[in-house]
Amino acid sequence: MTSMSDNLRDRINLDKPRYDQNTYSGRAKHFFITTNPLNLFATSDQLEQAKALVESYRKCQEPPGTKVDDLWKAKSLYDSAYHPDTKEKMMLIGRMSAQVPMNMTITGCMLTFYKTTPAVIFWQWINQTFNAIVNYTNRSGDSPIPKSQLGLSYVLATGGAVGTALGINSQIKRFPAIFARFVPFCAVAAANCINIPFMRSRELNDGIPVFGEDGNLVGESKKAAQKAIREVLISRNVMAAPGMLLTAICMNRLERTSKVLRKYPIMNPFYQVGLVGVFLLFATPLCCALFPQKSSIHASKLEDDLQEKIKSMGKPIERVYFNKGL
Repeated sequence: MTSMSDNLRDRINLDKPRYDQNTYSGRAKHFFITTNPLNLFATSDQLEQAKALVESYRKCQEPPGTKVDDLWKAKSLYDSAYHPDTKEKMMLIGRMSAQVPMNMTITGCMLTFYKTTPAVIFWQWINQTFNAIVNYTNRSGDSPIPKSQLGLSYVLATGGAVGTALGINSQIKRFPAIFARFVPFCAVAAANCINIPFMRSRELNDGIPVFGEDGNLVGESKKAAQKAIREVLISRNVMAAPGMLLTAICMNRLERTSKVLRKYPIMNPFYQVGLVGVFLLFATPLCCALFPQKSSIHASKLEDDLQEKIKSMGKPIERVYFNKGL
């Protein structure tokens, strides 16, 4: 492992990910680290040590002989547990590293208990409650989402998920049984289409900051906000698809062919949760990486007033950049 250089020119910029975010492979590596469930097992002492190393490095006061790999390991632990704006430790189930274990459990149960109305309502409610916790835990510290907006989003998303699931269930009986297994995914996708735009409605109304390639602020754009939310929606729904759709197909076959499941049907939820976990372990980071975090839009697609402002700057700008969110 390489030792740190005391030369400031060679110091690492901890505000940027370790891997190139302009390539899909670089983004995938970054999110494999960010969503690593093993970070959940870090003790409070380990988290505090990681925080101390990161903060001391920012002040150029890291211990002598600190290794590059040690620093990046500490940074990944630090990012997995502490809010980037407030620097406070986040609640366990709201962290990105909890996404796979929490989602595999909830999704597995949604796919197992999909035949009765009470079970559909209960597990869709649990899923949206978890989503609300994640949204609250990862809220912006600079411009936090009002609790009233979080609450209304939670109610609307839960209502949309339950309504979609019950509505489709009432019509699905005329189709082959396999189609009923896809209902939970339809409900989750519908909830995402309600929840994400509503949670970010202020961005749709007021726009989000867009920057030139040099990092200078150009203005705020509603068109960029629309693109950012569209990319997040695609990522979230594509992320859910393998675990929910492929697991449903696999279980439909296993329930007919597996001697274990026929003899011990009580094992069904464990099979479902395990299969979902395998798919999510890869789908979560790979789908988070579909679009760059620093997304862009061509200047010709911006609002007319922003295009005029860019022209008045004198320096030609072909593309502007913005943070798309997660």
